[in-house]
Amino acid sequence: MINQQTEQNYQGILNRYGQLLQLPAHSQRVTLLEGNTPLIPLPRFVDELGGGFEFLIKYEGLNPTGSFKDRGMTAAISETLGAGSKAVICASTGNTAASAAAYAARAGLKAYVLIPQGKVATGKLAGAVAYGARVIQIEGSFDDALTLVVRLSQNHPIALVNSINPYRLEGQKTAAFEICDALKKAPDWLCLPVGNAGNITSYWMGFKQYNDLFGSGLPKILGVQAAGAAPLVAGHPIDFPETIATAIRIGKPARGEQALQAAEESHGKIIAVSDQEILSAQKRLAQEGIWVEPASAAGLAGFIRQVNAGHIDPKGKRIVTICTGHGLKDPDTISKNMPQPDLIPSDLHILEKTILGE
Repeated sequence: MINQQTEQNYQGILNRYGQLLQLPAHSQRVTLLEGNTPLIPLPRFVDELGGGFEFLIKYEGLNPTGSFKDRGMTAAISETLGAGSKAVICASTGNTAASAAAYAARAGLKAYVLIPQGKVATGKLAGAVAYGARVIQIEGSFDDALTLVVRLSQNHPIALVNSINPYRLEGQKTAAFEICDALKKAPDWLCLPVGNAGNITSYWMGFKQYNDLFGSGLPKILGVQAAGAAPLVAGHPIDFPETIATAIRIGKPARGEQALQAAEESHGKIIAVSDQEILSAQKRLAQEGIWVEPASAAGLAGFIRQVNAGHIDPKGKRIVTICTGHGLKDPDTISKNMPQPDLIPSDLHILEKTILGE
């Protein structure tokens, strides 16, 4: 396996794993030192389920723009810059927009972002704007936006950096490498959200490649969609997907067939959970000090459902759940119901009464 790099000499995923990635020779490295995210144990959660297993969160919200998208974007933008492109474009529910804008800015490229009107979390939209992207809303869904940017990129010299771009998957599969390097082998189960399905596809690519090279083993994969946006569970596209988990509010995943193949080959499955289950899992993670956007909690929600239904027996197993984005990317679900803090005079006696009671 690849040797761990120290914090002092870490230079990003292309430096660490570049020899394992299928990137063209013309690529020019563009990095914000993405990757190298932690695996965080949840011991109290394990105890609640009876103990006897290991449960770890791969916290991808600690990437530079707050989501896993940075892994794929460093690869896609590096190839794009080397190919001589001057501009990039993507359709996005938010995280891709922020990541594309940041890495394009890093490379000195123009970035254009299409988003569905009123369907992108404020934190993500603000990121894309802050990094200097031209953000355009369309009267339609993410799937409509993706269709438009594909057609535009085919007709004009503007590089498409959605997960249709194969170099995105090359970068994203490094998360599987990191997990195997940290644990010395693959986990028994990998649980993660599924939206446009590039991430589940890339993880399976990464685990298979590492197993071929180092005999690290293969996990079973549990992909989790939101019930209102679950085309891979329903078996057909969803014309009007709806879920509070905006990052996975996608009705026609670009990598849907590959996601189904990953689940089947790994002897895993793809399931759907309700918005309430997602919000409950988000709250449970916060109780362990990990704040994620709602979509990021889908993997945990799916695991809990499978355990409670008797479909997964965690005893003696090591489970890794991917939390794809930081809570600050989509704070609306918290802030809109957030009570106002108590207001008291600047007085120690009153503070003592407020905290300690009468």
